[in-house]
Amino acid sequence: MNIDKETIYKVADLARIEIGAHEVEELQADMNKILTFMEKLNELDTTAVEPLVYMNPEVNVWREDAVVQELTVNEGLKNAALHNEEFFLVPKILDK
Repeated sequence: MNIDKETIYKVADLARIEIGAHEVEELQADMNKILTFMEKLNELDTTAVEPLVYMNPEVNVWREDAVVQELTVNEGLKNAALHNEEFFLVPKILDK
């Protein structure tokens, strides 16, 4: 399959890309090379090739998500600049 100039302009229009007249021949040659390469790939027998989902065959091992209280409230607030008995106190940054 060969790409002609009208096809280049149509693809550029669909992609909302503005191309100049001086770029058309270079784009035409590049797109023809891409299509030639794709035709070569279509000639290969890929019936025994498994689809590639991930680059490596490793499988993630997920741990169980369990809630664990490692810090007490007092330990968490110990280094806070401002706090009350339970919460950090921060300056107001949004006005309504």
